[in-house]
Amino acid sequence: MLLRPDPTFYPSPSAAEQAPPESYCYITTLGRSTIFGDEGQPDSLTVVDLDSHSNNYGTIVGQAHMPNDGDEVHHFGWNACSSSLCPNTPHPHIERRYLLVPGIRSNQIHIFDVKGHQQKPKLIHTITNEEIVRKTGYTAPHTIHCGPTGVYASALGSDGGDGPGGIFVIDHQNFNVLGRWEVDRGPQFLSYDFWWNLAYDVMITSEWGTPNMFFDGLNPELLLKGAYGHQLHVWDLPKRRHVKALELGKEQQMILEVRPAHDPSKRYGFACAAISIKDLSAAVFLWFYENNDWHVKKVIEIPAQPADPADLPPLLKAFKAVPPLLTAIELSIDDKFLYASCWGTGELHQYDVSDPHNPKLVTVVEIGGIVKRTPHPKHPDVPLNGGPQMACISLDGKRVYSTNSLYSTWDDQFYPDGLKGWMVKFNVPEGGGAIEYDKEFFVDFKEERPHHMRLDGGDASSDSYCYS
Repeated sequence: MLLRPDPTFYPSPSAAEQAPPESYCYITTLGRSTIFGDEGQPDSLTVVDLDSHSNNYGTIVGQAHMPNDGDEVHHFGWNACSSSLCPNTPHPHIERRYLLVPGIRSNQIHIFDVKGHQQKPKLIHTITNEEIVRKTGYTAPHTIHCGPTGVYASALGSDGGDGPGGIFVIDHQNFNVLGRWEVDRGPQFLSYDFWWNLAYDVMITSEWGTPNMFFDGLNPELLLKGAYGHQLHVWDLPKRRHVKALELGKEQQMILEVRPAHDPSKRYGFACAAISIKDLSAAVFLWFYENNDWHVKKVIEIPAQPADPADLPPLLKAFKAVPPLLTAIELSIDDKFLYASCWGTGELHQYDVSDPHNPKLVTVVEIGGIVKRTPHPKHPDVPLNGGPQMACISLDGKRVYSTNSLYSTWDDQFYPDGLKGWMVKFNVPEGGGAIEYDKEFFVDFKEERPHHMRLDGGDASSDSYCYS
């Protein structure tokens, strides 16, 4: 326990914007055991130096390997964050110290301590498959968020790989699994991401599919049937009860990231639909509260791009087009810019969402892509595969980082030549405006595949706030 709150906790988004620049980025990275089935080469928590004054800037400076093979590490998070400063919190003096790293395939969560050894995170505890199943009935932990009453984790399925998926809660000090979060889940069955608006006691959850629907890759038959997720769910956060299902349209498949406004006085947020079975487009939806009810509407549509079938992987040849595959979105902490990762076309879109009902496209930067294979400016003669997948925004909104791995079996379906891992950086001009490449920043992961990122002092999707 600290005598004063952790200095990386901020009461409001505007206070967080004044944070010092990040020094390190932690990245969940798939090793050869997950990608190729090799024994003894597990996934890792990789550390990249982001201090522009360091001799090691833009390089990998450490890796902490998982204790076993085949975790498929995914969206990890801190044990505590700025939500600890909310007026109803019972723990304002806990510190941001531990990273909880879930393994989708192993159904385990590994806890790493980074205090005093930022370049060499230390594994201190593992939440086992047995404990998670026994206390929750869930499997395939996917996303970790620190909340005001504990650590929340989404799970994509139940024991056996079907549904329902849902959320469970972990004690933020001893890391015991407390139990399943939902008291009344209503019609919710599929699970993926979740986040909240703490000032209004609201949680929003999204839908992907059960483990049996995605472990072996995207199932075309299920996709064309519209069997993947196509709804958002609104919940009463303290009562843990389902309030309303928001239908985005059955043609909208795989409703993935949800990003609520950081300003807690605002009741809206964004969610991305990865693909439409109508025309292979992707979309961003706005969910909002108006006239005493919750609503949702499409505010951004990104079309598929025509392509020669000879340039496409087998899964897409018949469609003669490259879908954007909008697999992630990120919202800057001032709620001004939304970034959309089009993993299929190899594009990162930047939108001005100051008016959330009417987003405006600011710029598109290209790298990788199923067909384009756009190189990085630092290596203009080296075509890249993969595309912008996860994005991570600094607290001041001036730097945006991107990695290129989605999920091992899906990587192989859409990039069958073998996805090579990379991390890149974009800069946002002073005062805002179109993002630009950091032409010297390129981290080559070679056969390892980087996925989710967390910055050492917090980032735009790591914390939530109770004050404006």
